[in-house]
Amino acid sequence: MDAIEVLPKLRMLRFPVGAAYLWRDGDELTLIDTGTAECAAEIEKALDGELRRIVLTHWNEDHAGSAAELAARHGAEVLAHRLEAPVIQGEAGGAPPVLEEFELPIRAALPPLPTAPPCLVDRRVEDGDVLDFGGGAVVVAVPGHTDGSIALHLPGPGVLFTGDAVANVGRTMLGVFNTDRARAVESLRRLAALEVDTAVFGHADPLADGASAALQEAAAATT
Repeated sequence: MDAIEVLPKLRMLRFPVGAAYLWRDGDELTLIDTGTAECAAEIEKALDGELRRIVLTHWNEDHAGSAAELAARHGAEVLAHRLEAPVIQGEAGGAPPVLEEFELPIRAALPPLPTAPPCLVDRRVEDGDVLDFGGGAVVVAVPGHTDGSIALHLPGPGVLFTGDAVANVGRTMLGVFNTDRARAVESLRRLAALEVDTAVFGHADPLADGASAALQEAAAATT
């Protein structure tokens, strides 16, 4: 795992597949996503305060994999959209992606991921809910990658956590492996309308400056 400072209060934890993010408010930490099931020990090395909450942008194994272990060991509250909660808790299966032709070799090249252990979701969030970190983190529903995918917008510091709704691989673009491309495109457009300086993604490099312009360009180029 690589720990990368994006902003003074924000660190990216980069894994072989995907990333998680730590936001600091004083001695209180919020973890956005948790990597795969074997990432808990590495994440704990980066904890230098109280892990107060874990916010899961969606149920995929590379985002929710270590949530159960970290929540149990640190007493952290777990939050996710109400549509994702049954999958995260192991009560339902997640819908598979509908792959575009260009995504087939990308998917085939990925290593198999360990199954995410079931994790209790303590709070089921909805679009527009405001979470108590970062000066007020607004939940933005971004269905399309999964039905209950969420992004988090911190209006004060101008930060956006996109989950897998957006990717930044060489260029900012619609995220891949979506269950419903049309809804994913609409979600990208919604994120592009937000005022943000910094955007961080489920995969690839953060944008620490000029994020709004990059998101708008990506939305304009996507049909």
